[in-house]
Amino acid sequence: MSVHDTQNEDSRPEAIEAAVAAVRDGRLIVLPTDTVYGIGADAFTPEAVQALLDAKGRGRDMPPPVLIGDPAVLLALAVDVPDYVEDLADAFWPGPLTLILNAQPSLTWDLGETRGTVALRMPDDEVALELLRATGPLAVSSANRSGKSAALTVLDAATQLGDAVDVYLDGGPARIGEASTIIDTTVTPAEIVRQGALGRDEIVAKVGDIFTAPEPPAEEEDAAAEAEAADTAASDSSDDASGETAPEGESPAGAAPALALDSEDPAPAPGSDAAPADVDAAEAEAEADAADAADPAQAAASGALAGPDGPALQEDAATSDEGEVDSPAGAGPAAAGALDLPRESAADDARGAAGATAG
Repeated sequence: MSVHDTQNEDSRPEAIEAAVAAVRDGRLIVLPTDTVYGIGADAFTPEAVQALLDAKGRGRDMPPPVLIGDPAVLLALAVDVPDYVEDLADAFWPGPLTLILNAQPSLTWDLGETRGTVALRMPDDEVALELLRATGPLAVSSANRSGKSAALTVLDAATQLGDAVDVYLDGGPARIGEASTIIDTTVTPAEIVRQGALGRDEIVAKVGDIFTAPEPPAEEEDAAAEAEAADTAASDSSDDASGETAPEGESPAGAAPALALDSEDPAPAPGSDAAPADVDAAEAEAEADAADAADPAQAAASGALAGPDGPALQEDAATSDEGEVDSPAGAGPAAAGALDLPRESAADDARGAAGATAG
């Protein structure tokens, strides 16, 4: 274990060189940051990351964040980055803000049980940034045993971690003395999972309220309201059609007049110009003709006049009588069809209007 003073500009290069050599060799270091002191290891050396977790007494279920020396590195380590993350980085990096992002699936590191995410931060400390630009991304956690207070000085860190760390960089007391704020950007809306040195109000003031789900556009709200109103109107109309009948003698609104199939007045035969009210007169006249034909003298006279064509004339007369008087009962399918078709059309136009036809 060795301690190196980085507050002295003359000795700083040598101190950083010792730390870089330790990282490349897979060993652990302690470095100053703007928030608290951190224990660091090469993020791409699984054995070094495991040594870091062991030194803290922490399991793989609590993977360490990764510190970077340049905001541009974020895009090399993360995917599906929300647009507002750039605003957050511009406003608070370097600084006490850690961002949880979706990790690049092609990365060959093993930080623990990350569930495909990575927590990134760019610290606001000259020594830390100089070191990170020389080593590349480092897995860094607070330099203390799990459950103990964070180290605010190099002595605090050495007291807790001892020989588990090879190189300690002394940068003086931590300036902020409080852990960073952590925002999870992999969820919508974003969520603060640890409140630290950076307050919510300060974040919202810089980048807007990323922590509240956005309201839908007014056009979508209007469309949804209109659709709901239309559904309600359709439902009410359906209820009215199925639950009400027209007064006797009237047809439902918009429906063709229903035929009185059971009316006492027969309908006119197809092709006849007679209205239903004239059928009784025609029937009476036909009955009178039949009575006259039954008289013997009249029958004899008819037979004498008819000659050989008489029976044919009688057959024609009988056919004519049947056609004019008895067509509703004896016209067969053709007449039935003429009556049924309008009724089906009316039913189609007023679905569910039971009892609307006369009966």
